[in-house]
Amino acid sequence: SAAEEITAPSGAELFAALGRSASAWPGIISGLEERFSPLELEWRASSLAFGRMCVVRYRGRVLVYLTPMAGQLLVGIVLDEKASAVAQASALREAIKKMLTDTPPAAGEGRGIRFVVKTTADVGQVLLLAECIMAQGEARYG
Repeated sequence: SAAEEITAPSGAELFAALGRSASAWPGIISGLEERFSPLELEWRASSLAFGRMCVVRYRGRVLVYLTPMAGQLLVGIVLDEKASAVAQASALREAIKKMLTDTPPAAGEGRGIRFVVKTTADVGQVLLLAECIMAQGEARYG
């Protein structure tokens, strides 16, 4: 059932599932922690092969969805319209800006994009996107 506890995978399970993307996981988590702390990590059931995904939140706001899959790390990020505008004005790579532009916003959800993270440069894009999500959040309360 949906209510059953999803346990966090062991480091070894995670490492095996991520394969060549293994170094991306600690890169994302530590990079996010440097910017936004404390992070909340919640493991949820996933339909993909690994069977679970990790939702990373800061102050109740979802920053990223991390899903290990077949030797890769799939990252999902949802940006509302304000965060999307910040992202378009940022140093993100053009391919990611285009994904955002090409993704129509879902009702009440924002624009959700997914991409595979392999390199340190990819990790940097994830951190930049998280900063875009939080940029407008900080301004709203400031």
